[in-house]
Amino acid sequence: MGLLEGKVALISGGAFGIGRATSLAMAREGASVIIGDLYENKAQDVADMITENGGQAKATHLDVGDDDSVAAMVAFAVHHFGGVDCVDHNAAKTDFTRDLDAVNVDLDTWDDVHRVVEKGALHLARHSIPIMIERGGGAIVNISSGSATIGERSRVAYGASKAGLEQLTRHLANRYGSEGIRTNTIAPGFIATDSAERGIPDALRNVLAAQNPLRRLGTPDDIAKVVVFLLSDMASYINGQVLHVDGGTMIAGVLASVPQAEG
Repeated sequence: MGLLEGKVALISGGAFGIGRATSLAMAREGASVIIGDLYENKAQDVADMITENGGQAKATHLDVGDDDSVAAMVAFAVHHFGGVDCVDHNAAKTDFTRDLDAVNVDLDTWDDVHRVVEKGALHLARHSIPIMIERGGGAIVNISSGSATIGERSRVAYGASKAGLEQLTRHLANRYGSEGIRTNTIAPGFIATDSAERGIPDALRNVLAAQNPLRRLGTPDDIAKVVVFLLSDMASYINGQVLHVDGGTMIAGVLASVPQAEG
């Protein structure tokens, strides 16, 4: 029996990287998964992989920063699987050329990053929580970043949006915990997604691995396993926490010289 057997799980940004690994992991643990992504065709590829292996999954277009789009995704889940029990907000956005320091950050980029990260989490919560309460409870996991804590010299919008996401997590945990809704955050370190593998030179990846107390980079599956745990009843007394899943880079005081690769 899987950790999420019989549960309906929503994921934003579920087509690539950590989101893809999490979609697959939730399905392996018995969840019926709704995979939302801007790239619906890629989300459908993940859903097809799940169903071909005997699981339950549906893909849908999702712009998590748009309230109507999120409402439609939640209604889609109710229509196909009868409700919502779990939510993983994985979608994020950054722009390495425009999300700079406070003086030089592009203001439209600032707005767009916060729209996806913070407003996206709010949209997911406001539409899924009432349904989860009707079903007797549920769990939410928001994917943050070490950038919320370390104070990077660049990517001011990204770091600020992730810090805001962590505060929203605490609000949701405190406000809705008594109604059976647990909310937690995972803050990954540097994760070796496909996009990171393509965009970062081998030499730099080797340096980052050497700086990590575990002497390796994280994988999407490292994060997906923790998402499943936090969404499951195994974590029934964990609420309002930020869990750094980074191999120990935060406690070691390592400031990565490149951004975390997430989503």
